[in-house]
Amino acid sequence: MTQSLAPSGDLSSSVVAVACVVAALSFGLLVLELVRARGRTAAGSGGLRGAALATALTGAIAVLCLLAAILRPVAVTSRGSLVGPKVVVLVDGSRSMDLPGIAGTRRDSAERALAELGKRADVRLSRYLFGEGAPLPADGQAGDGGGPAPAPAPGGSAGAAPASTPRAEAGAAAPAAPAAPAARGRPQRRSDLSAALEALARAADERPSAFVVVSDGRLDRPGPEDTAAATRAALEGLGVPVHTVAAATESPRDASVRAVRTSGAAVAHQPLSLRIDIGCSGGLACDAVPVVARELREQGAPTTLATGTAHVDEGGVGTVELGVTLDRAGTRILEVAIDAPDGDALPENDVRYVTLDVARDRIRVLHVAGRPTYDVRALRMWLKADASVDVVAFFILRTPGDEVNASSDELALIPFPVDELFSVHLSSFDAVVLQDFDAKPYGLTKHLPALAQYVDKGGGLIMVGGPNAFVPGNYARTRLARVLPVDLDIGSAPGVDLGAFVPRITAAGRAAPVLAPLLALIGDEMPEMPGTNVVGDPLPGATVLMTHPTRTTASGAPMPVLSLGEHESGRTIALTLDGSHRLLFSAFASSSAGRAHGAFWDALLGWLMRDPRFEPAAIEPRGGCLAGEETTLVLRPLAGQRGEAKVTIARLGSGAVVRTLSARIGEGGEPVELAAGRLDPGGYAATVEIVPAEGAGDAKGATTRRDFACERGGDEWADPRPDVARLEEIAKATGGASVLPPDAGSLPLPAATQVAAERHVAPLLPPWAWTLAAAAALGAHWIVRRRGGLA
Repeated sequence: MTQSLAPSGDLSSSVVAVACVVAALSFGLLVLELVRARGRTAAGSGGLRGAALATALTGAIAVLCLLAAILRPVAVTSRGSLVGPKVVVLVDGSRSMDLPGIAGTRRDSAERALAELGKRADVRLSRYLFGEGAPLPADGQAGDGGGPAPAPAPGGSAGAAPASTPRAEAGAAAPAAPAAPAARGRPQRRSDLSAALEALARAADERPSAFVVVSDGRLDRPGPEDTAAATRAALEGLGVPVHTVAAATESPRDASVRAVRTSGAAVAHQPLSLRIDIGCSGGLACDAVPVVARELREQGAPTTLATGTAHVDEGGVGTVELGVTLDRAGTRILEVAIDAPDGDALPENDVRYVTLDVARDRIRVLHVAGRPTYDVRALRMWLKADASVDVVAFFILRTPGDEVNASSDELALIPFPVDELFSVHLSSFDAVVLQDFDAKPYGLTKHLPALAQYVDKGGGLIMVGGPNAFVPGNYARTRLARVLPVDLDIGSAPGVDLGAFVPRITAAGRAAPVLAPLLALIGDEMPEMPGTNVVGDPLPGATVLMTHPTRTTASGAPMPVLSLGEHESGRTIALTLDGSHRLLFSAFASSSAGRAHGAFWDALLGWLMRDPRFEPAAIEPRGGCLAGEETTLVLRPLAGQRGEAKVTIARLGSGAVVRTLSARIGEGGEPVELAAGRLDPGGYAATVEIVPAEGAGDAKGATTRRDFACERGGDEWADPRPDVARLEEIAKATGGASVLPPDAGSLPLPAATQVAAERHVAPLLPPWAWTLAAAAALGAHWIVRRRGGLA
């Protein structure tokens, strides 16, 4: 409560001003008159001095009483409260805040700073976590006045997905995370202070009077080059101070892989340069740091690609360039690791994972045919006509049993170089086509384990039918039979059925993108085929696109004619026909001008090489994957796909399945989010199978796969050094102060403002009393003047 005096409320400010001026002039004239009267009288007269003093005193009282009679002062009693200024506290929510700080982690230091700020009763604090995009209110608070409505950033806040985005649940629900303190939340993958300041500066609610930034200074924005200018630009003319609180001042003893950069695009079979930056901090003794680059495999230990040594200079940074060559296209996961010196306090950043999308300059295909046929000719013509395919073709024109009655030097035909092809040059091919080829008489049998291993490591294999393919080609019960998508153990059944038939397209075939170009030209009806190889049931994981109309397997299911399969990192195709040339030249082919043959084989080879055009869907982790944090996979099916998506996440190296997810998809191709939970550091393969809605029983749908890696800390932990200088520059550029967490409560924040809630006005005296007092005072002054001789 406060009390004050004020003039009567019925007087305007101009009247009050005039009355005060007249009173001042009256008092001045009285003083002037007394001075002149003193000069006319004898100096030193005590009686005259007393009279002058009395005159002056009564005159002053008269003037004041007259002024009071005009103003009629009142007593004003106010009852109100103090309202503190709005201060926005921005707490760094990035992963770097989990690193060591002052007496604990940097996030612990941030909590201590918040506790000190919470002791300030003269300010209104609004707490936000900043990381990616707009800031997120801490503890779910909405902020004073509503604040900006932050949208979840990629990989950012946990919350409900948008209504338009379906979300699928994992087979086993992950345990719920405990409630987070004020300074804790889901760690962000970036530390974008500029975006947070921009969002709050544009907010339509009450503008803040000051900002307080609690961070370690490892900011993505503003950058180290233009910190001051970028900070002022982010405030957009909002002239308020930005105070900073440093959550850490010293770097931990650490050696780390700070960055891995590539020079140029990654192309299969071509050298690729990796530029690797190694950093040492915190006084750790580093000189020569060994570096190794490995490629993760689906099964087995990683394959070492290159090694080197990084020489760290006095600034704590060393760089080494390693040349690697990747022999397979598609998604490849590289592991870059260092052998850190003793005393490394943060081993989690000694290993970094790099995901490379390896392209192909040209597809290198090995085409091996057992005998010249129309089907072999048609396929070879198509392979040779495609400029993107580098084909190496071998045709068996002379069998080992032929009697030629001439020496080998006199023959134009060369012996089939089976040993050289399958032991030396096999890894240089992207795909192998075995067309109507008998493995036994030409010495291929001993190389079948190597060919199976070739598939396991990412190669592609197509086995095309004919009298000497599949079971008649001596592939049953071999190591290669286990990587094919169909079972070759058919017992005593004949290996070939020469009866003409029209293949039937399955539900999976009608939905699979790999047959879409063919069906767009010819519809659902296939031409009549001259016969087929006899095979057994599809093996687990195989997708059957075509079946025989009458033949069945031992289980009673229709016999597969065209099947797709995946085995570890590679893919295989089993086509039991040797009549696909009828899509090129036949009465049936005339309706599509022979284009159906090229569309058919282009799709098969494209699927084998993981061409995105023929994949049923695309899947990747949203915002990347960080070990120990919730991972969300975004599945984007092709438009027209409809059914159920089954996602299996397996760990690279062991092949162990760690998650099994499922979701329903519609025909519109809308993306689907799947919660994959928390994953450990390492590489993973996400395999998607889309089972058509009309599929029945255990029918296998089209599949695709995406490899990805999870890091512990990621880029936020690559360089653990705090940047206090950047925080100081931000504060200096905006007129703020930079302090440590214990001093956060002493920051010079704006003062509180008193807001009146009640005001009571009471006159000191009634108007007649002020008038009577003024008249009495004037009368007393007149009498004193008369007696003093001034009348």
